[in-house]
Order: sequence, then C-alpha cells, then structure tokens
Amino acid sequence: MSPAGRVSPAGRVSPAYGATGRDGDAAGQLLVIAKEPVPGRVKTRLVPPLTPGEAAALAGAALEDTLRTVAQVPAARQVLVLDGAPGPWLPAGFTVLPQRGRGLDERLAAAFEDAHRSLPVPAVLIGMDTPQVTRGLLADALTSLAGHDAVFGPANDGGFWLLGLRVPDRALLLGVPMSEPATGEIQLRRLRETGMRVALMPCLTDVDTMAEAVEVAALIPGSRYAAALAAIGAAR
Repeated sequence: MSPAGRVSPAGRVSPAYGATGRDGDAAGQLLVIAKEPVPGRVKTRLVPPLTPGEAAALAGAALEDTLRTVAQVPAARQVLVLDGAPGPWLPAGFTVLPQRGRGLDERLAAAFEDAHRSLPVPAVLIGMDTPQVTRGLLADALTSLAGHDAVFGPANDGGFWLLGLRVPDRALLLGVPMSEPATGEIQLRRLRETGMRVALMPCLTDVDTMAEAVEVAALIPGSRYAAALAAIGAAR
C-alpha cells in the first residue's frame, strides 16, 4: 500500500500523496456506513405509508445497489461499516467493520478513525440512501483527495451524502447536528473553518420520503431499488 503521506504542522496531509496506488487503484478507500436491513430498524420515516417489512426491503435493495457500485470502483479497499450482521446482499471483497458510538456524528467519526487505523490512507464515506450514486462520482471523490484535504457531497434535504477526508479528525464531526435541515451547511462550515481545502461534489437526493423514493427510482430504472419499489406498488 502507498504511504499515508507527510503530515503538515496543521495536521493535514501534504499534496505529495499520489492519486493512484502502485497497482493503478485509487490511493484511498471507500466506506459505506449502513444498518442491516431489518424491519423496524431501517427507513422508519417511510412507515407509514410502507409497512416495516416493505421499508426494510426497499432499504435492502438500496444497500445492495450501493455496495455493488462501490465494488466496481478502483480503490485501495472497500469497507462496510455496519450496524448489524452481514447478509447475502454483501458482495465479496469487502472489509466489514462494526459501527461504534452513540449519535450519528460519533459513528461517522469512529468509521473514519477505525478505517484509517487498519489502513492509513484517505477515505471517502457514503451512506445507504443514495442508490443512484455512480462509479464515476465515487472515483472523482477519491481523486479529489489527491489535491484537497476533504471532499463534500451535499444532499437536497440539507444534509450530505458523501464526506471524504485525507486524515481523520473527530473534531470535524463531533457536535454537528445530524438529520436537520442545516446539517450539511454546518458540516461544510466546520471543514472550511479549519482551513481545509474542500472539493465539492454534485448535490444528490438522499431518500427519506416516498416522494424522494419515487424520484430516485426513476433515475435508476434497471436497479434492484427500482424493482423493489415497483414490487411494493404491485402488491398493493
């Protein structure tokens, strides 16, 4: 593996870190933070109109689409940071790390720390609510970390769908209020106030409502996600 780079006095990795590893893979890792798709534990904002079982089926399809996309992106490794147990939806080749922490801010900070501890290279993290994410977007995010300290993907609901860091720092995340209309604005401001060079990604829709579920499914008509939503509609 490539070295993590030289750390400046401000704690940021210098631009000496290359964009690709020796084997041509991006010199960074991709993290997906997710919950096991168990009824009653995932996509609860969709209940009602969905039942807990239907919401879990939709979440499972979104997670599987996301993981399969991540698996196709050249990277130092792919990591699933999981609350729960792996299932048949997990593609081969992923490293699985358990989530730790109480609030989402703590769990995000821990995900970066734990991944960096076992493989000290930059990391790009996404969740399981943007199954429309593409290989190209994720590859661009990894590449951006060769010349930036962080990369940030805003979401339409005011949150964020992607965060990448060259070096983990709990202070960048702890205390940021999650799942609020200003979450993304606060998180981005936190990054910039430290003097970080931040690359911005396109804004995506993060699925939390049925309207957003329908919108995203229309963007990826051949996906497992779209099929799962269509099956729910057909069964009613």
